[in-house]
Amino acid sequence: MTRSFDAIVVGAGQAGPSLAGRLTSAGMSVAIVERHLFGGTCVNTGCKPTKTLVASAYAAHLARRGSDYGVMIDAPVRIDMARVKARADKVIHDSRNGVESWLRGMDKCTVINGHARFESADTIRVGDESLTAPKIFLNVGGRAVVPDMPGINDVTYLTNTGILQLDRVPKHLVVIGGSYIGLEFAQMYRRFGAEVTVVEKGALLVSREDVEISEAIRDILLAEGIHIRTNAECITFKPHPDGVAVGVDCTEGAPEIIGSDVLLAVGRRPNTDDLGLDKAGVAVDDRGYIKVDDGLATNVPGIFAMGDCNGRGAFTHTAYNDFEIIAANLLDGASRRVSDRLPGYALFIDPPLGRVGMTLTQAKATGKKLLIGNRPMTHVGRAVEKGETAGMMQVVVDAETKKILGAAILGTGGDEAIHGILDIMNAGADYTQLQWAVPIHPTVSELIPTLLNEMK
Repeated sequence: MTRSFDAIVVGAGQAGPSLAGRLTSAGMSVAIVERHLFGGTCVNTGCKPTKTLVASAYAAHLARRGSDYGVMIDAPVRIDMARVKARADKVIHDSRNGVESWLRGMDKCTVINGHARFESADTIRVGDESLTAPKIFLNVGGRAVVPDMPGINDVTYLTNTGILQLDRVPKHLVVIGGSYIGLEFAQMYRRFGAEVTVVEKGALLVSREDVEISEAIRDILLAEGIHIRTNAECITFKPHPDGVAVGVDCTEGAPEIIGSDVLLAVGRRPNTDDLGLDKAGVAVDDRGYIKVDDGLATNVPGIFAMGDCNGRGAFTHTAYNDFEIIAANLLDGASRRVSDRLPGYALFIDPPLGRVGMTLTQAKATGKKLLIGNRPMTHVGRAVEKGETAGMMQVVVDAETKKILGAAILGTGGDEAIHGILDIMNAGADYTQLQWAVPIHPTVSELIPTLLNEMK
């Protein structure tokens, strides 16, 4: 038996449920298929649990610094990791249940649990049931890459999913990968009391950032006692009585690190290898990402891909924006494009990095005449008052058009303050519109107009 719908949504991550809501509100019948956990990466193994853990780690860090603020704590800070985990678990479960309840209560929406596989361009099989629709939307997300490194299959390792199940603090956590996910866990577990070593194959941490930002991040982590090993050309693994022996071929430092636990944080891959995309004729690139055009349509009419699986963004906010683009184009007569999206993101170490638009390196590569503003957080009043002065602020402007090309705020509140620049860039306004603003004092954001006035 085959059931027919106006649309099928595969995956209940950030884009899928919202799209189901818009489609059903427009009177369409929708089937949404989820094979595992409602809410996708963000709710279950990404933003929700990790930022909850970051908050617990920050509380521990601040407690240890109590005397800096005249707050005396007469006993050493103790971490109850079971309670820390329980707090994160509650955030996960509440969010997941909220998504599932919303979908199950949605008029004209049929929720189906199971693994969806294409039988043809308009038909999907889930278990013993076939579903057909003229429009199919893929929101299947991604998962951690397990690198093909010598000995990796001989040892026990963690990914971003497995580490969330720990109810203990590792004695020595070795993080393989010095980018966004790896560094968040590295600092988090250092603050929970673990010895932490970060191993990165490249010369720099978070290599997509400018060298100045990368080095500032490195200094922040080193100051907290995190060991950092870069230029690790050859990384190997073998069992050890105390856990795992990680071999590293670096320009300096010991050739072997003994870790009680190893976290692999070397990238993500899309969940597209078991969807039967070949039966539908859907094209993917050499990494398995579904190829889409500027409106997120695949090469097969009627099939669209949203979120991490399309390679056009790796964040919750870009996945949600994919939904907005598709819904606006299909239902509102709009012609929105992915290429119009302004890139913005954050690294949620403490202090956080807020980034929008081009890096300085990218801006220089355009050959345009630039105006550049820099300010260390030691010259930001709010940071001084909070006793959190690590980091820097930077903004880059096209000197001829007066348009802001990009900005970075690595410092306390940087993930929030960056929106002052992001918003004016989205509005397409000249930087002069922000230059003479009268911001609230004392805030981190108040330094943005000052920074624009000081550009050279």
